[in-house]
Amino acid sequence: MLTYGSYIAGRESFSDEWTYTVRASAMLDDVIGSIRVKRDLDQGRMPAEQAPDSVVGRCAVADRHDVDAALAAAAGAVRRWAARPLRDRLRFVTELHRLTREKHDEIVEMLVAEGHPRALARWEVSGIVVNTSPETVEFLAGQLEQHIPAGERRFTVRRVADGVVCLNPPQNATLANAMLGAWALAAGNALVVRAPRSAPLGVLHAMHELVVPALERAGAPAEVLSVVCSDAPQTLQQWLESPLVDDIMYFGGSEQGVAFGAECVRHGKKPVLELAGNDICVVWRDADLDLAATALAEAFYGSGQICMVPNCAVVHPDIAGELLDKLTERVRGIRPGMPEDPGVLLSPVRRTDAFQEVLDEALDLGAQLVSGGRRLDVDGTPNEVGGLFLEPTVVRVDGLKRSRLLRAVREETFFPLLPVVVPDRAPDVELMERIVEFTDANPYGLRNSLWARDTEVIDAFVAGVRGGGLLKVNDSHIGFLPVLPTHGGTGLTGGPCGEANYPALRTSHLQGVSVAAGIDPSGAVFADADAPADSNADAPADSNADAPADSNADARETP
Repeated sequence: MLTYGSYIAGRESFSDEWTYTVRASAMLDDVIGSIRVKRDLDQGRMPAEQAPDSVVGRCAVADRHDVDAALAAAAGAVRRWAARPLRDRLRFVTELHRLTREKHDEIVEMLVAEGHPRALARWEVSGIVVNTSPETVEFLAGQLEQHIPAGERRFTVRRVADGVVCLNPPQNATLANAMLGAWALAAGNALVVRAPRSAPLGVLHAMHELVVPALERAGAPAEVLSVVCSDAPQTLQQWLESPLVDDIMYFGGSEQGVAFGAECVRHGKKPVLELAGNDICVVWRDADLDLAATALAEAFYGSGQICMVPNCAVVHPDIAGELLDKLTERVRGIRPGMPEDPGVLLSPVRRTDAFQEVLDEALDLGAQLVSGGRRLDVDGTPNEVGGLFLEPTVVRVDGLKRSRLLRAVREETFFPLLPVVVPDRAPDVELMERIVEFTDANPYGLRNSLWARDTEVIDAFVAGVRGGGLLKVNDSHIGFLPVLPTHGGTGLTGGPCGEANYPALRTSHLQGVSVAAGIDPSGAVFADADAPADSNADAPADSNADAPADSNADARETP
């Protein structure tokens, strides 16, 4: 089996306490037996050498001293790493991209072992690849550092690393979200990652197989990265109290996350919050309904337990019936099964009782059940008592204003439940205004999308929807794109200071630099105030035209 200790200052640190990972398909095949095996191993009642083949790995559990050691190592390394030229730090991202492509199948298999359906695992790894693509590197290079020559002065506008960044990924997508820390490293920060005890193996594996060798190839100090598998409450409190910590990247529910963000501020830390999403997908009357239905079916990836899937559809009344028919047809093919099966999209759902409450409330308030609503066994057989899966469920809700009464529309539910809201009829211009207002009033703000052909409709939507970190038109709602952010948003998604999350930018701060040669300070103090209003009139419009062609090479060249 794979065995990982805490990774601190370039070395593994082992302990007497371990947490074991049992292959998810073995869990589904024999829940009670697998839980018993894991418990006996975790508690030391079964020697590791007697573990069955279903046990794929183990991770050492870190204590307070390990967490303190990780923070001390990070604080000692950050100044050296942040001082390295940007091109060296971006080389790390380029190497990470190359390694992720090389080990794509290996990382997918690790995710599958932890319970991610294969199709979902491939999507998650594609996000890492796109997020480190050459196009993304080139764009962020320009955001991180720009040089502007101006006579006897050379100006630099750059982003400077905050320092020690601590990252707490969510339990539902630990590996993919832990990898967002790569861009915090590229910005010059040192990074400490907490691998959740419930799913640590993928995080530690990815860090060892991808991030560590990429850092080594870029010549980074070994101490710039630490990874510990530890208890969440204790570790988060240590991070809050430590004078060595500058930023905390936190993933979780909105209510808890906003409160934690306030605690960060109270302790002098910058919170970078990745909280709940309640995304809206609008389908206009001239949309390609086949493609729109396919995009709406993305709501059921991972049983809806992903923050960036569409959580609510708003559909033009002229095409609502036809679209629902097409959506229902696609939903029939979405089924449970073992995660190794490439045709499976559904994951087990723990809170099936809460799903039933939300669904019953929607139906009591007038929603119509279009499809789904039952608990299922792994083979797709209905089982209302012990089924671990939920059937993909679609409900129709008539009326924009009335729909906000439903929790299924108002809140992120984290279930395979998609409400399709059909507004009351109105002239198209008025209807689009109402839909834009409805979408922009969403208290969450992760992603929103639109399906339409009319350019005036598209322009009205893009101009009017100010909330959210990402808008997509006529595209996969969940697909990743170079340059654009993969995460981040406004409102309950990102907290009071939420925005599109480029971790390199969120974990750094702006700084302006002027380097002069031959300037007389006595004449420079009031030079601008005394200059005539048209003092720049003779300057060419492209003031950088005389600068060497490679004047921005350090900022923009992809290593």
